[in-house]
Amino acid sequence: MTTGEKTISKRSLSAVTNRVTGVLRVTRFQLAFKATLAVGIAWTLAPHVPGVASQYPYYAPLGAIVSMYPTVSGSFRTGMETLAGLVTGMLLALGALLIGTPNVWTISVIVGIGVLLGGLSFLGASGREYVPMAALFVLVLGGDDPDGYSFGYGVQMLVGVGVGLAVNALVFPPLHLNGAVNGLVTLRKSLARQLRDMGTALEETWPPEHEDWSQRESELDTLTKEVREAVELADNSRHGNIRSRKYSRDFTADYRALRAMERATRHVKDMTEVLTDAIWRNPQNVAVPAALTVPLAEAVNACAEAVETWDPESEEHSTATQALVELVRLVNTSASADSPVDATAALAMDLRRILRIINTESDDDA
Repeated sequence: MTTGEKTISKRSLSAVTNRVTGVLRVTRFQLAFKATLAVGIAWTLAPHVPGVASQYPYYAPLGAIVSMYPTVSGSFRTGMETLAGLVTGMLLALGALLIGTPNVWTISVIVGIGVLLGGLSFLGASGREYVPMAALFVLVLGGDDPDGYSFGYGVQMLVGVGVGLAVNALVFPPLHLNGAVNGLVTLRKSLARQLRDMGTALEETWPPEHEDWSQRESELDTLTKEVREAVELADNSRHGNIRSRKYSRDFTADYRALRAMERATRHVKDMTEVLTDAIWRNPQNVAVPAALTVPLAEAVNACAEAVETWDPESEEHSTATQALVELVRLVNTSASADSPVDATAALAMDLRRILRIINTESDDDA
């Protein structure tokens, strides 16, 4: 393979990965638009809140911002955790004010206690940050009316969180189904492509020029992680989403397919490691006999087609199974002290497990 072809190959893998992350970039733009809208609405409503809370309108936009999340359920959880953290911090500060006037020592101690209280499980990741901050604000900015300040602060944050939740739930409520669908397809095609590239390398004169596949293990890990995040995001996005009834999806099947492909990825990575050792790293001790190179390449290529089809009833799966049976037969008949077949046998075992994973997932579906 020429240098130009290698460059195209790398760009292709990058393009495949971008299809998975693209949905997250679109989500970020939508989230930015909705945050802008929510902040504007919150700032407009804040001065009209009755009572002392109208003196603190700037906290309403803050509440709108903290409640923005890529999913409706996530927005609700984040908003509630933030409000819980605020109330906890305010109560801590108001309790300290009953003891005496704030000074450098009491403020420092109360903030430290707030950090400790931030470890309470019901506060979550969002609420824990606001416990010491709310306590500090009440002590430092509350002035002569800490009760009024705490009330105004809390009410305006509640207004902002409410606006943020409403905007996120009613304006383009995020339902990230495409990310899950595209991610699973992308992962399957990437595994098939990795197998094809290894099959091509086996067919070339060793050491082959076609070597970019040997450096993709970390990229496969990254892609698998991104696909899992895409499936989890899609699953979470349906909770509390008014669009979920119209666009229903079987996430149990998605998670089953994801787990199956993650297992297949481990075997593809293992094959990559073994074949890289056989070609470049340790060819003396990890060798593929010349007589087995062609049947091994045929089995790998056939398995690549079976992975891309991912259907145990398909012709591709049947062809891969037959190629693997023939490879195993040749391995058994070729084994000798002068012709070690350990590497080939290991590769054949990985191929068998990949085909078995496809069969097992089909059995689960049934």
